[in-house]
Amino acid sequence: MADTPLDLTLDAARLTAQLVDFPSESGTEKPLADAVESALRGLPHLTVDRHGNNVVARTHLGRSERVILAGHIDTVPIADNVPSRLDDEGVLWGCGTCDMKSGVAVQLRVAATVPEPNRDLTFVFYDNEEVAAHLNGLGHVADAHPEWLEGDFAVLLEPSDGQVEGGCQGTLRVQLTTRGERAHSARSWMGSNAIHAAAPILARLAAYEPRNPVIDGLEYREGLNAVGVLGGVAGNVIPDECVVTVNFRYAPDRSADEAVAHVREVFADCAVDGFEVVDHSGAALPGLAHPAAAAFIEAVGGTPQPKFGWTDVSRFSALGIPAVNYGPGNPHLAHKRDERVQTAKILAGEERLRSWLTS
Repeated sequence: MADTPLDLTLDAARLTAQLVDFPSESGTEKPLADAVESALRGLPHLTVDRHGNNVVARTHLGRSERVILAGHIDTVPIADNVPSRLDDEGVLWGCGTCDMKSGVAVQLRVAATVPEPNRDLTFVFYDNEEVAAHLNGLGHVADAHPEWLEGDFAVLLEPSDGQVEGGCQGTLRVQLTTRGERAHSARSWMGSNAIHAAAPILARLAAYEPRNPVIDGLEYREGLNAVGVLGGVAGNVIPDECVVTVNFRYAPDRSADEAVAHVREVFADCAVDGFEVVDHSGAALPGLAHPAAAAFIEAVGGTPQPKFGWTDVSRFSALGIPAVNYGPGNPHLAHKRDERVQTAKILAGEERLRSWLTS
């Protein structure tokens, strides 16, 4: 599929299948970015810019409001689930169907079929969302060309099962290290077991009671969990180091600094020898009271829900742009071997966005 041009005359469901059949695991997005750029440059009502494997297209109609429609073009590793498959029930199966090539297909269809929207539009297609934060293409565009991302409101077409999801929770990963002294396991009293020293950390995690704060009418659910334990030298050696990796998913009423301070406080008396933040992406407030957000919710319908996972609405929030998640995929199916999406949801998302931008 690498040499096949994208066909923007297809409806969003069939275009999703074409995108899925165009492999683009994180780090390998260039062929798909080339195809997206080529397809968009064929639309005379758009100006198209590119930074790395990130493509930004914009209208310049002088409207009073500019809306950003954004989506990442990478997927998690393929798990024998490409090419795509459409079953008799109208369900499209394959890697990225849910997260988030169905959303990208909706973006491309709006770009192709709404040449004179009632709001100026910016379309952002970016790479490396599914990997470490420092690789994220949207972040690279924001750093290198912030003017490309100027706008009043943003819709991130991440999977939300056709419901508006407000804001997002932050995600913080910390490595907690305990140290001891190596010894032969036959003479364990001559050493100090670093894995045993980690027991208070695990006990504190097991007893932790997370908050469920309500923000703008949305109830978020925090979580503090061990996601990895690394320790041990050999089967006959008392280990001298143990590392517990902890993930804190926190509500958007906490700042990034407050989240780190909270985790430090939780483990303050656990005799931790090392505390290192290894990955951190901040939360985003829902911003549902913003007039553009209210108009969008009224247009697409449904009851807004909180976004528990982290998404790039956080990056838009940091730029001062209120943003919501709204895409056809079911987030519970993201990253699964049996990832799939209902084609009816894709078509409905395409129609609702087109209606909002033309009414």
